[in-house]
Amino acid sequence: MLDYKLKVWNKSPLQRLAVFASAVALLSGCSVKNFTTQEVKAETIKPKEQNNMGQKNKGQSSTKPNIVYIVLDDSGFSDLGSYGSEIKTPNLDMLAENGLRYNNSHVTPVCSPTRAALLTGRNPHSVGMSTVANFDLGPEYPNKRGRIKPEAGTIAEVLKDEGYNSYALGKWHLSPSHQATAAGPYENWPLAKGFDRFYGILEDSSDQYKPELVQDNSFIDVPEKENYHFSEDIVNRANQYVTDQASVNPEKPFFMYLAFGAQHQPVQVPQKYIDMYKGVYDKGWDKIREERFNKQKELGIISKDAKLAPLNPGVKPWDQLSADEKKAFAHFQEAYAGFLTHTDEQIGRFIDNLRSIGQLDNTMIVFLSDNGASAMGKNTGSINHTLAYNDIPEKLEDIVGKMDQFGSNKTKIEFPAGWAQVSNTPFKLYKSTMFEAGTRTPMIVYYPKGIKAKGEIRNQYVHVSDITPTVYDLAGIKLPKEIKGVKQMPLHGESFANTLTDAKAPGKKMQYYENNGQHAIYHDGWKAIALHAKGQPYDKDVWELYNVVEDPSETNNLSAKHPEKLKELQKLWEKEAKKYDVLPMSDVMGDGFLAIPSDSIRARNTFTFYPGMSLLPEGASPFIINRPYTITVPINREKASDEGVLVALGNYESGYTLYIKDNKLVYEYNIGTKIYRVESEVPIGQATIKYEFKPTEQHKGIGSLYINDKKTGEVTIDQTHKFKVSFEGLDIGRDTHYPVSPEYADKGIFTFTGELEKVVYELH
Repeated sequence: MLDYKLKVWNKSPLQRLAVFASAVALLSGCSVKNFTTQEVKAETIKPKEQNNMGQKNKGQSSTKPNIVYIVLDDSGFSDLGSYGSEIKTPNLDMLAENGLRYNNSHVTPVCSPTRAALLTGRNPHSVGMSTVANFDLGPEYPNKRGRIKPEAGTIAEVLKDEGYNSYALGKWHLSPSHQATAAGPYENWPLAKGFDRFYGILEDSSDQYKPELVQDNSFIDVPEKENYHFSEDIVNRANQYVTDQASVNPEKPFFMYLAFGAQHQPVQVPQKYIDMYKGVYDKGWDKIREERFNKQKELGIISKDAKLAPLNPGVKPWDQLSADEKKAFAHFQEAYAGFLTHTDEQIGRFIDNLRSIGQLDNTMIVFLSDNGASAMGKNTGSINHTLAYNDIPEKLEDIVGKMDQFGSNKTKIEFPAGWAQVSNTPFKLYKSTMFEAGTRTPMIVYYPKGIKAKGEIRNQYVHVSDITPTVYDLAGIKLPKEIKGVKQMPLHGESFANTLTDAKAPGKKMQYYENNGQHAIYHDGWKAIALHAKGQPYDKDVWELYNVVEDPSETNNLSAKHPEKLKELQKLWEKEAKKYDVLPMSDVMGDGFLAIPSDSIRARNTFTFYPGMSLLPEGASPFIINRPYTITVPINREKASDEGVLVALGNYESGYTLYIKDNKLVYEYNIGTKIYRVESEVPIGQATIKYEFKPTEQHKGIGSLYINDKKTGEVTIDQTHKFKVSFEGLDIGRDTHYPVSPEYADKGIFTFTGELEKVVYELH
C-alpha cells in the first residue's frame, strides 16, 4: 500500500509532501495484538484495546507529519518487552509491533551528548556537548562547555520556519548547571533553542515527587496534587499542548520532545507498581539475564549465535550472595521494573490522546534511551544518590533497614550493578563506557505513513545523530544556511529513511565515540576501543578490537590476531577526532563537578542573597567544596518565638542548614551518613549571625558559629562532600521541597518569622 514511498524517493521535497498528503486518505487502521513477552505472576496493567489504531476524521489535520521524540534515561538494551524483557511495557511494545525495532542503534554513553546529537543532527563534540552539561570546562575545552553552539541549530529551530509548533517536556540537561537560575542567563534554555513551550527540569536527576520545576523561562512550585509524580505531570502537559493545538490550529504540525527523568536514579514510583513484580526477581540476576538473552534470540533482537557476556568484574553470582543481599537486591529490581511499567503507562496515555484528537496516524514517533543502564548503584545498590555521586560507600544494613521505603519520597534509590548488567543484556559493562552496553539502546520508529512492514526488525547500524537528518529527509526539509543570523555547520548524521521501506538498505559505515578520555570507533562491522586510565598519556592507552557483526557482545578481543585492522581503525579514529573537534580530550569523571569556569556565576567569591529569592539550584550555588568560607546573616528577632530557616541547601539525603528553633541557633552539615551539628543560644533583637568553615585537610574542617562577632560554638567535620553537596538547591529564609534537617521536618518549609536582611557568602 505504501509502495508509493519508493517511487517518489527522488522527487523534490514539495512533491514528496504532496504525495504524503494524498496518501493520508488511503491509510486505514491496523489491528494490534496485546503484546507480552513473558507472564509475570503479580498483577499487571492491562493494555488498552488497540483494535483500531486508525482514527476517524476529526477536523482538519496538517499535511505535514507531526514529529515526536520520546527519550528514556539510563534504560538498557533489554529492558523493553519487545527487546526481551519480562518487564511489562505494553504501550512501547505496541509501537514496536506497528513500527520498526532497530537492534543496532547507538547513542553516546552519557545523556547530554546524546540529547545534543539527537536535537541537532550533529556529533556532540562539534556542537560543544561532549560530556554531561554539569561539566563546563571553560574556553580551553570548547567541546565541553555544557551547551549547544548557535552554529548547530536544533530541530525545533529548523521546524519553526517550516510552520511547526515545538514543545519540550521533561529533562533538558543541555545548558550549563551554573546557568540554571531563575535569573538566567536563558540563551541555552529550551525556549532560546527554538521551543515554543517548555515544562520540566533543567538539570540531570530529578526527584519524581518534588522536582525543581521550570515552565517556559520561570521556576514554578510543584503542583499541589495528591500523589503527584513528575512522569505523570509532564504527560498531562504534553496532552494539553497537543490538544490545544489540534483544537485551535489543527492545520499546524507539531514537534514534541518528550524526555522522561525515568529510568535515571532516583527510582521513585507508587507502591502498586512495585507490587506488580513481587517475587519475580527472587530467582536473581543470573537467571533473569539468561532468560532475557534467550528471549532476544527468539524475537530476533540478537543473532542465534550471539554469546552472553560473562558477569562484569565485581558482580557476584547470585547464589554467592547472602540472604539479606538477595532480599534487598531483588527488591531494588522490583522498584526499577515498576518504574518502567509506570513510565510505559504514561506513554500510553500520550498515545491514546493523540488517537482521540485524530493525530496519531499523522505522527512519526521515535523512541530511544539516551545511554545504557548505569552502575552508579555499585555492588550494594544505593538509597542515597548523593552518596553514590560522591563515592561514599553505603552499608548493607542501612539499605535493608529502608527496604519498605523503596520507591517512596523517603529514599532515592538505584539498583546494584548486577541488575544494570541485566538491563544491558547481552553486553558487558555499563553506561559511560565505550562498550555496547554504554552505547547500544533500543530504538523504535512508529510512522504509519512511511512504514509498510510493521513489526519488523532492522539490523542497520544507526547513530543518534542520524535521527533528525532522517526527519528532515522524510519531511522534505532543507537545512537553512543561517539561523538567527548565525551560519550553520553541516549535518553530520545520515538519513536512514530508506530503511523504513527497505530491510536491506545500507546502514551507517562509520562513527567515532569519546567520553571523558575513553574513546572508540566503529567502521563497517569492526570496532576498536581505547581503554584509558585516568591521568595516563593517551598514547599509552590499551586498544581492543572486535568484529561486532559476529561478536555483538564483545567477548572476543581480536587486537592480537588482526593488528593491521586495529591500526587501520586507530588512524580512522584520529581522522574523525580532528574532523569533529574531539580534541582536546579530558579525562574528568566526578571531578568534573569541581570545574568552575571563569565566566560562571560560581567563579565569584562574594554572593549576597535576599529573602524571597527563588530556589537556586545547587549547580549554581556558591562553590564551597574544600574552601574556607563564611555565611553572614543580619537578623532581627522581636520575640523568643521568632524562628525558622535562615539558609538551607539540600534535603534529607545531604546538605547544610542554618536555622533558629526553640530559641537556639543551629548549624547542621549532613554528609549523608552522619549529621554534624553545632548550636548556641541566640539573643532577642538585632544580631549578626555568622557561620565559618575552615578546612583542616582535604574534605575535613572546623565549623564555627558566631553571634555579633563572638564565637559561640564549633564542630569538627571529619568528612565533607568530594564533588557535589546535594541534588536540591539553596533556599533563603525557608527550606522548600524536602527539609535538610529532621529537627524541623514537621514544620513545613519553616519560614523564618523574624526579619532577615540578607545572606552573604564570602569564599576565600
